[in-house]
Amino acid sequence: MGKEQRGFEDLECYRLALTVLKQAYKVAQRLPATERYNLADQMRRSATSVTLNIAEGYGRYHYLDSLRFHYIARGSLMETLSAFISCEAVGHINQTELESLRKLVHSAQRTLNGYINYVRRQQQGKKEYGAQALHETQTVYIIAPDEFPNK
Repeated sequence: MGKEQRGFEDLECYRLALTVLKQAYKVAQRLPATERYNLADQMRRSATSVTLNIAEGYGRYHYLDSLRFHYIARGSLMETLSAFISCEAVGHINQTELESLRKLVHSAQRTLNGYINYVRRQQQGKKEYGAQALHETQTVYIIAPDEFPNK
């Protein structure tokens, strides 16, 4: 018997996003208490947003709907990188750690971009929902002047 297909969990971009998430939680855990509800919280939320939006995009049927969530995931990935940069800027992590995290984030970004391009090329759902434009017929309204007397 072969390996069971799990869906979005098998995507390389999702697996790398999970690695970014784990690293974000590790860095956040090391931050001082003064950062607990600021930088640490924002870093955890942005990293979590990446994985959640990849999963949600995967679950959408129409490719344009799917792409919208993948674009949000990509933005959250860049937000997480910015949090790592901020951590280095204020002295919570060193330059070597930042470079390692930056490489990880860029690797996750490349795989996510590849997946976005794949989804765009497949255009799933286009035939069923979107190949034909909807048009309403034009309605003409005629109002007789005596229907609305001046008060």
